[in-house]
Amino acid sequence: MNIDIPEGKDPIGYVWGEMVPGIGLAASNFSLAVYSHTTLGLREFEAARLRIAQINGCVFCLDWRTERDGQKVEPEFADDVTNWRTTDSFDDRTRLAAEYAERYAEDHHNLDDEFWARMTASYTQTEIVELSMSIGSWLAFGRLNHVLGLDTVCVLPGH
Repeated sequence: MNIDIPEGKDPIGYVWGEMVPGIGLAASNFSLAVYSHTTLGLREFEAARLRIAQINGCVFCLDWRTERDGQKVEPEFADDVTNWRTTDSFDDRTRLAAEYAERYAEDHHNLDDEFWARMTASYTQTEIVELSMSIGSWLAFGRLNHVLGLDTVCVLPGH
């Protein structure tokens, strides 16, 4: 871990709640809202989330699988996300979600008209904003947890 945690303190609760309570609580609420209020399908949601986890290298995020109504993506889904360009397992929306996550994180200056034409053909404006906010959350908080070394001790509330 790259920051000092007092003995007996939960690292996540301490960093996110006690160290910077005015920011940490808001960040936590935003992070949880992405899961609680999404309207995106599970496969596209997980394709974007896992692609960001792969880019960030967040140990917890790589291991996590979002569950909805007792359903999770199949075990080989993470491999398909790695190979989003060539996998036969993705429909257009799922492939675009993985592509958007990757480009958002690594090449956001080159989201060109051709890309946006494909996005707007598959996603509504509201879905694009939701996906963008979700990707932003995963990018920021997964990276924060990895950089600080919290990703090996991270447990989301209620899970």
